[in-house]
Amino acid sequence: MRVMRDGRSVTVEVTADGAGLVSHAGSALLGQVADKVGLTRALSLRLAGLKARRRGHDPGRVVRDLAVMLADGGECVSDLGAVREQDALFGKVASDSTAFRMVEKIALTPGLLDAVRGAHARARERFWELDGAPERLTLDVDATLITAHSEKEKAAGNYKGGYGFHPLQVYLDETREAMGGLLRPGNAGSNTADDHVAVLDRALEQIPVGYVESLEILVRSDSAGATHGLVDYCREASMRFSVGYELTERVCAAIVKIPADGWVRALDPDGSERSNGEVCEITDEVDLSAWPERSRLIVRRERPHPGAQLSFTDQDGYRFQAILTDQHDAQIGVLECRHRQHAHVEDRIRDDKDTGLSKFPFKAFALNEVWLEIVMLAHDLIVWTQALVLDGELAKAEPKRLRYRLLHVAARLAFSGRRARLHLQDTWPWAADLVAAFAKLKTLAAASG
Repeated sequence: MRVMRDGRSVTVEVTADGAGLVSHAGSALLGQVADKVGLTRALSLRLAGLKARRRGHDPGRVVRDLAVMLADGGECVSDLGAVREQDALFGKVASDSTAFRMVEKIALTPGLLDAVRGAHARARERFWELDGAPERLTLDVDATLITAHSEKEKAAGNYKGGYGFHPLQVYLDETREAMGGLLRPGNAGSNTADDHVAVLDRALEQIPVGYVESLEILVRSDSAGATHGLVDYCREASMRFSVGYELTERVCAAIVKIPADGWVRALDPDGSERSNGEVCEITDEVDLSAWPERSRLIVRRERPHPGAQLSFTDQDGYRFQAILTDQHDAQIGVLECRHRQHAHVEDRIRDDKDTGLSKFPFKAFALNEVWLEIVMLAHDLIVWTQALVLDGELAKAEPKRLRYRLLHVAARLAFSGRRARLHLQDTWPWAADLVAAFAKLKTLAAASG
């Protein structure tokens, strides 16, 4: 092996005799955040009944370590080895077989999966106390297809010709947190209202009671959410809705009748007008009597980008979209802009596919349901770490970039008496950010219970 030193090529001899070296040093930050927000303790308390021996592994720690492993980039239980082999940083970590048995016990014991969700909710409440609660709650619902490469329970063919699962997810747009997930077979319907209601129920259980009662909640979905079951559920629960609406013949006929001066400029999130995009409300032109009272229909037109393929619903070179909502804002541009930000959910799902969601490793469906919950724990560990102790670009970085810059950094761990010091390479561009993150975490008050 050859490297460059002082402008000269130098031959390097590779040996395995180093001491005090650790990799993935930054990932220790994730475990400490889990402890700081009370996630580890909450899991331990709710899963205490699974500990068979005094010296056995704490079930809460096992689940936490699995979440840290996924946040660190692992894909299956065996990847826990990258954490286990560095006990100086992560403490005593369970073996692969012990971790598997823990997942299996949670899956097969009634009430324990709900206990994991309850621990997640308790940690979320503590995070909001530390970082500040959002002023409004926007729940984005969306589904994604996950390929299964082998025969697994309830895996099935999907509408795109693939095979696997079709989980339904909910994320909180204001904080980027994962609020709920529902694992489904690959052939599950996209617009199944019962599934949307079930996953939203789980999301609402993640919100502290005081916030559920006091803050306005908006549920956003694409056209898969335009079902009477979902919007009626939102109305009964005093939540606003904003869902994609099908371009039916009546809607298209109403669009054609809109005069040129009936369109107004679409808006960007900062309130400025978009150069491409116009909106118009056609509530009075379409029969909405079957939908909840005060429902509104808003359409948007834009010129497709060069090379885009037009569809039969496009007219005069415009592409149209419609949304159904019961929000009462006077500016329709604000409503359409707010709905367009539902696209953020695609970013959240992409992040989770890089954090364990892309593979459901177990054959049994119940175990994969537990895996989905741990994926959401890993998602939130990253989000909470970024919000509490990171700044600038790192506070919004996707998992892959965060791992490259911070989590997977190598270091030397030195002990002196009862003290230890983690030495980072001083020329690493993000070393100061990691040092500052650990220091900032120390200043945060730990969860009390």
